[in-house]
Amino acid sequence: MQSRIQELVSQMTLEEKVSLTIGQDFWHTNGVERLGVPSITVHDGPSGLRKPLPRDEMGIAAVPATCFPSASALASSWDVSLAEAIGQAIADECQAMDVQVVLGPGVNIKRTPLGGRSFEYYSEDPVLAGEMGSAFVQGVQSRGVGTSLKHFACNNQEFERMTISAEIDARTLREIYLPAFERVVKKARPWTIMGAYNKINGTYACENPHLLRTILKKEWGYEGVLVSDWGAVNDKAKALAAGLDLEMPGRPGNHTEEIVQLVRSGQLAEAAIDEAAARMLELVFQAVEQHKANVTFDPQEHHALARKAAAESMVLLKNEHEMLPLTEAALSSVAIIGRFAQEPRYQGGGSAHVTATQVDTSYAELQRVLAGKGQIAYAEGYAEDGQMSEEMLQEAMAAAQAAKTAIVFVGLLDKEETEGNDRSTIDMSATLNRLVTEICRVQPATVVVLCNGSAIAMPWIDAAGAVLEAGLGGQAVGSAIVDVLLGKVNPSGKLAETFPMRLEDTPAYLNYPGEEGYVRYGEGLFVGYRYYDKKKIAPMFPFGYGLSYTTFEYTGLSVSKAEITDSETLAVTVTVRNSGARAGKEIVQLYVRDVESRLVRPVKELKAFAKVELAPGEEKAVQMTLEPRDFAYYDSEQQRWYIESGTFEVLVGSSSAYIELQTTVLMHSASDIPHFNKLQSIAHFLRHPKAHAVIVEQFKGTPLEMFLHHEFLVSIPLIKLSSFGAVSEETINGIVEKVNHAVRAR
Repeated sequence: MQSRIQELVSQMTLEEKVSLTIGQDFWHTNGVERLGVPSITVHDGPSGLRKPLPRDEMGIAAVPATCFPSASALASSWDVSLAEAIGQAIADECQAMDVQVVLGPGVNIKRTPLGGRSFEYYSEDPVLAGEMGSAFVQGVQSRGVGTSLKHFACNNQEFERMTISAEIDARTLREIYLPAFERVVKKARPWTIMGAYNKINGTYACENPHLLRTILKKEWGYEGVLVSDWGAVNDKAKALAAGLDLEMPGRPGNHTEEIVQLVRSGQLAEAAIDEAAARMLELVFQAVEQHKANVTFDPQEHHALARKAAAESMVLLKNEHEMLPLTEAALSSVAIIGRFAQEPRYQGGGSAHVTATQVDTSYAELQRVLAGKGQIAYAEGYAEDGQMSEEMLQEAMAAAQAAKTAIVFVGLLDKEETEGNDRSTIDMSATLNRLVTEICRVQPATVVVLCNGSAIAMPWIDAAGAVLEAGLGGQAVGSAIVDVLLGKVNPSGKLAETFPMRLEDTPAYLNYPGEEGYVRYGEGLFVGYRYYDKKKIAPMFPFGYGLSYTTFEYTGLSVSKAEITDSETLAVTVTVRNSGARAGKEIVQLYVRDVESRLVRPVKELKAFAKVELAPGEEKAVQMTLEPRDFAYYDSEQQRWYIESGTFEVLVGSSSAYIELQTTVLMHSASDIPHFNKLQSIAHFLRHPKAHAVIVEQFKGTPLEMFLHHEFLVSIPLIKLSSFGAVSEETINGIVEKVNHAVRAR
């Protein structure tokens, strides 16, 4: 194919090549008709395809498609096979509707629960986000449809998203905000990657050569197309030079001619145009070759998958006195309270909004299941805008008090979670919190069902009998909620983000949303559970937390080797047993801790996970693998991943806060060779044994020896000794050379 592409590029005029790098309109690329190069179609679709109706370019009104759980909900399933299956289903719908690239998934890290687009992103942790994103991409592309991994990078808030500059240090960028993208790029090879609106350290993401060309294309070896978010290009020439291949959407006027003139005047290299055009041709031919004619799909089959996914994604947060699943006695008289029971909130707003093929409601499903078996009362509780009259409240309280069980459906409103706006609080509206509080007061047997795309506070948590986090579970969430409440499905989801007690406890609280065009990522590496661990702050519910209708026991943790080198993988095995009376699924989480490091590191970090299904009394050995990178941190000074020699703890648990078993492994790292320079402090030299020996030998018997025993003096950079006249700069250079030679000697 490469020879064909290069031949085509050589046959094109400069104008034709430039046209390939600009969208034809909102959803189509340009073709080159005289050379047989067609246009292809791209559309939104992280949780379902959003193809606009004819004559609706913006896509506000869309063709019906299956609305699957939002990424925030799906991530709580920790089920990569489920993410892959959903990807395959969305791809089939794309093929049926003649769409070649679906714009998703989003793997940006949830830096703050206030992010208005948090429902589109998987997790606060890059491993979970990267694994779920990889599975989704593999699922979609296995059916001959491309994906667009987004938003690259640091698109962590909606506030001033088109102008804000994310001020972030290199280590935090590499360890927190880029790894999910890197994992998907290397594991799943997405056809396209979408650049973000925001700036990173002062440079727009779509015009950032370090991000696009150095990291993505050179370091990671990405060979697909880099496309801008819609309207994210501010300087087309800079974007092309930086490595962006396609600007979307198309621009009116003489935009192509403007770029042509820049090339002809020498302000933009034609090689940048050729590179982008070649990548675009490869994308087009890939899409054409894998297009399937006359594809159909079964909406009911996809709806069933959506129902399964919604149930698998739900997280049981509280279950006092095993109130759930609801017993026959509890179901004999049920009060259903809350508008969401009849008009479920199942997705977020903005470009991810899908016109569902059908929508299940919990109220209708309960009526169907309990027909003739129990009495059901319904109270609306609140209006569409979240308002509640005193009459509504009294009606709801009376219904709850008269029943044996109350099920309250609440959450965040459409206007509170949408692209373009961040939330101002982690609280639900005061109205909904009051409704839950009053219902719990008159009816102790109250189940609270939450429909939300990000963490919320729960001031009523102690009063509720049970709490089920249903998330934004897609078009089948209503029936899936009933499946879980009645025990048809044993809940197995676990939180993909920490639920804090208060907004003030969140890592980015002091630095969000920024000011004067900048937002400082002052919390650094300490995002999500990493922050709560380090600060020893107990959240309401920790990352990875979730209850089940059964219980599990962990035994027999072992590692394949007690000592490893930095070029070896480590197999970790643990036995999990279902010690309860119901079949269930457990999510086993593997964390790693560096016992002693020269740099500050999180207390522990998720590095692998596995979901295992067990019958009552059954046990299985679960094996996970740790790669060398799982022990590394990013050394900003040396600009490389770095593994220190020493002891690491291998921790296995049911959540980030509940570590069941742990063991240690001794790392022998050949890469643990620091490079010293004269600008570093004397103390820095003294911390390394071999460097320490050289410094002591060089200073011994000289006036400089006193520097080794004085806390203030060892903080002085080595070169400053020459400034004070204590020693020549030539001597300092010789000492540094001896130190570097010594630390490399084996």
